[in-house]
Amino acid sequence: VDHFAAQGRKTTRLRVSHAFHSPLMDPMLDDFRKIAESLNYEAPATPIVSTLTGKAVTAEQIGTAEYWVRHAREAVRFADAVEALHAEGVLRFLEVGPDGVLSALVRSTVDEATAVPALRAGQDEPTALLTAIGHLHADGADVDWRAVFAGRGGRRVELPTYAFQRKRYWTEPAASVRAPAQAPADGVDSAFWDAVEREDLPALAEGLDLEASALGDVLPALSSWRRRHLERSAADSWRYRIVWKPIPDRTESALPGTWLVAVPEGHGDREPVTSILEGLAAQGARVVPMDVAGDEDRAALSLRLAGHEDADGVLSLLAFDDRVHPRHPTLTLGTAGTITLAQALGDAGSGARLWCVTSGAVAVDRSAELTDPAQASLWGLGTVLGLENPATWGGMVDLPAVVDGRAVRRLCGVLSGADGDQLAIRPAKVAARRMVRASAAAPDGTMNGTTTWRPRGTVLVTGGTGGIGAHVARWLARGGAGHIVLTSRRGPSAEGAAELEAELAALGARVTIAACDVADRDAVRELLDALDAPAAPAGNDHPLTAVVHAAGVLGDGKALADLPVEEFAEIGRAKIAGARHLDELLGDRPLDAFVLFSSGAAAWGGAGQSAYGAANAYLDALAHRRRARGLTATAVAWGAWDAGMVDTEVGAASRRLGLAAMEPGAAIGVLQRALDHDESHLVVADIDWTRFAAAYTLTRRRPLLDDLPEVRQALDGDAEAAPSGADDQAARLAAMSEAERGRALRDLVRAHVAAVLGHDDAAALEPGRAFTDLGLDSVAAVELRSRLSAATGRRLPATLAFDHASPAALAAHLTDLLRPDGGAGGDAPGDRPIGAELDRLEEALAALPAEEAERGRLAARLQSMAARLTEPAGARDAAAVADRLEHASADDIFDFIDKDLGMA
Repeated sequence: VDHFAAQGRKTTRLRVSHAFHSPLMDPMLDDFRKIAESLNYEAPATPIVSTLTGKAVTAEQIGTAEYWVRHAREAVRFADAVEALHAEGVLRFLEVGPDGVLSALVRSTVDEATAVPALRAGQDEPTALLTAIGHLHADGADVDWRAVFAGRGGRRVELPTYAFQRKRYWTEPAASVRAPAQAPADGVDSAFWDAVEREDLPALAEGLDLEASALGDVLPALSSWRRRHLERSAADSWRYRIVWKPIPDRTESALPGTWLVAVPEGHGDREPVTSILEGLAAQGARVVPMDVAGDEDRAALSLRLAGHEDADGVLSLLAFDDRVHPRHPTLTLGTAGTITLAQALGDAGSGARLWCVTSGAVAVDRSAELTDPAQASLWGLGTVLGLENPATWGGMVDLPAVVDGRAVRRLCGVLSGADGDQLAIRPAKVAARRMVRASAAAPDGTMNGTTTWRPRGTVLVTGGTGGIGAHVARWLARGGAGHIVLTSRRGPSAEGAAELEAELAALGARVTIAACDVADRDAVRELLDALDAPAAPAGNDHPLTAVVHAAGVLGDGKALADLPVEEFAEIGRAKIAGARHLDELLGDRPLDAFVLFSSGAAAWGGAGQSAYGAANAYLDALAHRRRARGLTATAVAWGAWDAGMVDTEVGAASRRLGLAAMEPGAAIGVLQRALDHDESHLVVADIDWTRFAAAYTLTRRRPLLDDLPEVRQALDGDAEAAPSGADDQAARLAAMSEAERGRALRDLVRAHVAAVLGHDDAAALEPGRAFTDLGLDSVAAVELRSRLSAATGRRLPATLAFDHASPAALAAHLTDLLRPDGGAGGDAPGDRPIGAELDRLEEALAALPAEEAERGRLAARLQSMAARLTEPAGARDAAAVADRLEHASADDIFDFIDKDLGMA
């Protein structure tokens, strides 16, 4: 002890009688062995992880004298034993001993573990034991309270129905919305800054009662500061982040119906699959397990699924198969199997909602919770599936490391979909995924503990010769990077590479442009070895200090239904493999920054971007894994950059949707401030919520956005006050005759449809032609709804153009809605003359496109109605009774006998 203390090491003398587990025990071992050999050994009733071997021990091993001799003499491998338990999913430890020494050692070995001692020195035993049990219960452990309080008179009591302090512990987002371009306090303030921005020296001098010469040097600087402030305020309004919000627990919810459970091939008798299957059945579900191989043929799986059309829901556990796909190393067999399952369900025409379960795929409270980036990629896939298949997508659920009975009951509770479609179950709660505004980084120098991040030494940028990579390279050069290494597949042969190199050199940076496929591990290793070599272009004066991974392929926008697994893997290859190789090959090397360029496709999704979303979700997860290891990482999920990455048509469509392309300089500024504040995860996008929210929520509710005030405002804005002219318009329509009102509304609808679609002449639109054939997409449908709401003064649904599929059908609906005596507030249908009802029906049918009439099987319904009118009343009654009895249960038949036949 003195020897190590002299070296400055921390030492502690153990207060024990002998030097156990050391050579000083050797003299007593022979006598100890004789005593041990005289004992009879029985097999342990509870599995034991040995601190002698650091692994689970068998009855044969522990039942020998030699084992206990070694136990007294050899080293205690306590940390190895704890890690072995952790590897098996154990996160709760109860120390049965005189104090809490081992509990502290457990927590120092496994950060996320809950370790409590059953006894504490200086504390009475009942209090210590109940405190320990209480801690475990609060952490989610199932406690047999009847056994705890047996013979002690304990009983359940009702808790108060109110919170004692009436405090809410979830921080609600601020009421403020999109950062304004400017916020004048009053007219004087506005006039002052207007003069500053125009650099109007005479006006400013007069307003301040100063000589113009006194402002000569100040005014340009003040104007520049104002401009930078406005630009920064606008850019900071692009900052969001993903958080997890606790939601009410539904552990008592039943799970009715038939559930088809997709199980990884060979996992049917493994945990957590067995616990989940048993738990679903215990909650009332009829469980139908189906083994699915990771490389299953899509057509064959579709045929198998066709025999389960009665399923009320489909639950996929395929993510638990974490084996690497033999042909696509960036995918696991579980990911590939999930892709095929989703496609095959569509091929089979299944209407059941698909839910996918993962474990360790998201970080709710701490980065250390996320243990499997491969499973995390499925969350990116699921986000997109919710857009592509809104009617048949259930959602994603992440389970805790240990799946106990409570976790399965919570799983059953969320499968109703009432709590949303992106949920995480943890030992003490259920949490829902939310996108919220990120507080803006404070102006330079005003936030304690922040520094200005500056590039130094060598900085590696993958995808460095592309549009975004080039902007990153210019920023690094201006910031003072000594050596910038840009990689792409073509390297110096890439278009514009020579010009970019010259531009960076002019800024004072040494530049290396290398051809390197970052998905090729050997190529990445050679690149990193070359940068570390003494003969490297930058020498040892510029060691590698930072990495920016911006390589990636967007894909061609195919829906998952049309995307083979091979193409799915290829789209994510550079993103996933490149990030993985850089992380693994750099190991624990200290870096100033490890920046991962992720995408909004992983945050809120994007139709046709399933593979891209999955790849970027992997990057977000990798950043969490690095942070958990104590390494730097910053993942930014970007919206579109105005960097020539998309063509004009796609850019225009994005703007109409409410997703504007960000000016690269402003986007780089957001990245700079994120690094200044050492932020780990950020979503950065210029979103016009008045447009985007309506289109994004058009086909189903999107709880992801529930905590954004501007989204609530935009959706509630569907009921915004009508403009002043709307009341006049409604009054004019009310004064018209039925025929005049119908013609006016047909003209109104066609005029607004023409305006939305960009037609000069509304007369060219065929009123009976379907909106889809006219080119009306979801964004245009929302705009048309907004226009007609404003024109009529009525709150109209966002699905208006989908519910009434042609201009003529929509006009007929509005005619009915705006009748002075009808619509929603007029006479009930039964109060109007039947002849008038038939006239209205005939007019509406004439306006319907043929395909809509066919889809609704209207002819068959009308024929059935006519047949009921012409057949004798008795025949109708007999047919009705026969139909009821044919589909009746036993209870229904007894009810019919009692009530209808009067035999009670």
